[in-house]
Amino acid sequence: MPGTRKLGKTTAQRMAMLRQQVTDLLDKGRMETTVTRAKEIAPMAEKMITLGKAKDLNAYRQALSFITREDVAKKVFDELAPKYADRNGGYTRITRIGTRRGDAAEIAVIELV
Repeated sequence: MPGTRKLGKTTAQRMAMLRQQVTDLLDKGRMETTVTRAKEIAPMAEKMITLGKAKDLNAYRQALSFITREDVAKKVFDELAPKYADRNGGYTRITRIGTRRGDAAEIAVIELV
């Protein structure tokens, strides 16, 4: 799932951060973060929505093993998956919005289409 970007963290720290950001994105539908993090989050979020489209117990358990909150996993299966039922991938959009003032990191908005 994740690409080769290490994001300056150990594997466990990186996966915990990405799991939390994917959970927040699926919960709120939109999120502001750096471009490199957004590029890492997008395929993971899309995989969770694809699992939601499967609508079986195994897929639900797989989603729960990655998503950090049970209410968000339920939302993916009950609300988001039916919304994207006729769409084959491409559930997220990354839009660059400029640089952050403090460290000049490039900022992007990642949102569900």
